[in-house]
Amino acid sequence: MDHDPAIQSLAAPGAARPDHDAVAAAIERRIRTEREQAAAATAAGHTTTFDGNHEKRQEFRRMIDPGILRPNPRPLALEALQTLLRLAQNIIDHPNEAKYQRFKPTNATIKRLLVDPRGTLEYAVAVLYILQVENFQPYYIFHPRHMDNLKIGAAMIREALDRELVKEDRDQRKRAEEKAAHEAAVAKASQAFYDDRKGRAITDERERIARTAAANRASDSPAPNAIADHRPKRRMPGSGHTLSGNIIDVDDDESAEEEIDGPAIAPAHDIDGGH
Repeated sequence: MDHDPAIQSLAAPGAARPDHDAVAAAIERRIRTEREQAAAATAAGHTTTFDGNHEKRQEFRRMIDPGILRPNPRPLALEALQTLLRLAQNIIDHPNEAKYQRFKPTNATIKRLLVDPRGTLEYAVAVLYILQVENFQPYYIFHPRHMDNLKIGAAMIREALDRELVKEDRDQRKRAEEKAAHEAAVAKASQAFYDDRKGRAITDERERIARTAAANRASDSPAPNAIADHRPKRRMPGSGHTLSGNIIDVDDDESAEEEIDGPAIAPAHDIDGGH
């Protein structure tokens, strides 16, 4: 219903014919109002859609962290997320190829990366992979009608990987730097120990050489009591008397010894005249 006074005046019985400029202005205002209302309605529709996707994104974010990243070893969790993203991206890139829309949980790689880790298979089910059995074999099969859900799930995995891989790269560089610093410190300590031992060996060798030289000098020098007496041995000239009254010359060694010793004592019968 039109609420503009100029438009209402056209329909009023017996009303005076309005000015054409007023009518044109009223029509222009009506068109502008309709456009504004349509834009507001469109914005409201977009907001509703965004809110719905927001909740779904939040759900997927929680399934990734803490659901997958926290309970699993970090390298395994990242590899599992990369595998989930690869499966999802294959479906997005090849929506009409059935071979990309299924995976077998008994496959060794799938079992290690999607079945065994905590939270990964639940994520696949959340993006609407459905377990089915064909020829007595289990398969998880994706249905194309859930493509929007799959795209949101893939986007959340990509968001997490962009964040976590940057963090992982930073952590790896930090660990590499710490390892290099530790190895440099060990090498420096080893070199210092080697230099110290080498210095000690050189010092010990010098001291040994000095001791040997000192010992050699001591052995080459004559001892004080071993000095030879080269003075001529001379006897003082002269003579003397023995106990028997004989006179001896001290230069005659043998006579001196005989005279000093004196004559042998005669037997008693000689002294007593044979008695």
